[in-house]
Amino acid sequence: MNLELNDKVIIITGAAKGIGRGIAEVFAGEGAVAVIVGRKAADNQLVVAEITAKGGRAFQVEAELSDPEACEKAVKAVIEQFGRIDGLVNNAGVNDGVGLEHGNYADFLSSLHKNVVHYYLMAHHALPELIRSKGAIVNITSKTGETGQGNTSAYAASNGARNALTREWAVELLKYNIRVNAIVVAECWTPQYETWIETLPDAAEKLKEISSKIPLENRMTTVEEIANTAAFLMSSRSSHTTGQIVYVDGGYVHLDRALANA
Repeated sequence: MNLELNDKVIIITGAAKGIGRGIAEVFAGEGAVAVIVGRKAADNQLVVAEITAKGGRAFQVEAELSDPEACEKAVKAVIEQFGRIDGLVNNAGVNDGVGLEHGNYADFLSSLHKNVVHYYLMAHHALPELIRSKGAIVNITSKTGETGQGNTSAYAASNGARNALTREWAVELLKYNIRVNAIVVAECWTPQYETWIETLPDAAEKLKEISSKIPLENRMTTVEEIANTAAFLMSSRSSHTTGQIVYVDGGYVHLDRALANA
């Protein structure tokens, strides 16, 4: 299926690694210009080099998105380079473990800036161009916003907000024919996830335990599966889909855990 993303200029935040990188690679493979926005230019450039080596097109913008001014500068840099923005994938964030019992105000507020404030700011600053192009927004969110996790109040709150903003923006932007959707990630195998699980006493056993609770095929979601869904939601092939919160999780959130061991 031709997703009709050819020549589209699409911003992907947090695209130097993990899910964001996978999304950038899939978009570039579909002919889009993948704009890699991340805090380290060197990391961004590695992704750009890999994409261009495969014949794709990519551009990088160095930005610490927890800094509100950096969000505006990042969007302006894209407009200066290409003169347009056709899509935005809000993806950057970190499960930083700011809990209730042992957390504090400063860390909680800082985590909100890392995980949800820049979603708003990137969309806000990109909006004039998205209106012109009748573009689309895809927000990457986490199951923690619905299921909770424990000891990660700020991250869970941010993901609940990401889901709410998806629906709110879908309503507000109807008049511009801008579609806004979200993808909820549960257990997805990324370098960051691998690093975390290797810190546990029995990493292999823990991974097996987690995978056993994922109903469909008892395996982790792949980055490519998230990226493929993002490409579809960004494309005109999903032209009548907006305000949707799509769970790409092998049934982890909604299906009965008993099914995992059936």
